Amino acid sequence: MNYDDFFREAEKRQLRLPPPLREAHFQSSLDNEALFHLPLLAMVILTLSKGSSKPQMSELGQLVGECLERTVAGFKGSSQDIGWSANLRIRTVKALTFLERTGLAEVDSRNSAISATSKGREIVKHVRDQEASPLANALLIIERSFENIRAERRIREEV
Repeated sequence: MNYDDFFREAEKRQLRLPPPLREAHFQSSLDNEALFHLPLLAMVILTLSKGSSKPQMSELGQLVGECLERTVAGFKGSSQDIGWSANLRIRTVKALTFLERTGLAEVDSRNSAISATSKGREIVKHVRDQEASPLANALLIIERSFENIRAERRIREEV
């Protein structure tokens, strides 16, 4: 039987192949690799740098890591400490470079503080206006985590 005859015969007999069985298993929405994607890191940087408390360039990688640890369910209470990940720090620098080149963020040359430009703040506002989106919820938690980290550091310095 040739190729065309085979498909004609299959159609005539209404043969259908069953779909492959899929194993139902839980898959986290954000795994280790997803955390290191530049768009997500860029959004985290914009979120951290849009408020009145600006992150310093020297502490950015650590802050991004700490905020993600507090935000992503898979890292809460984990011993992985991704704030010290070299891969995360390298990609954070790449994300910051992207934000600078596109005019979404800028680094103050005097004090190395990173701040979102008005265009960058608009992007964060646009995402946050979509209240039901997972990204909007994650950015809110990241912003809250950043505020908590700052408060914890102030308290430690006072003690």
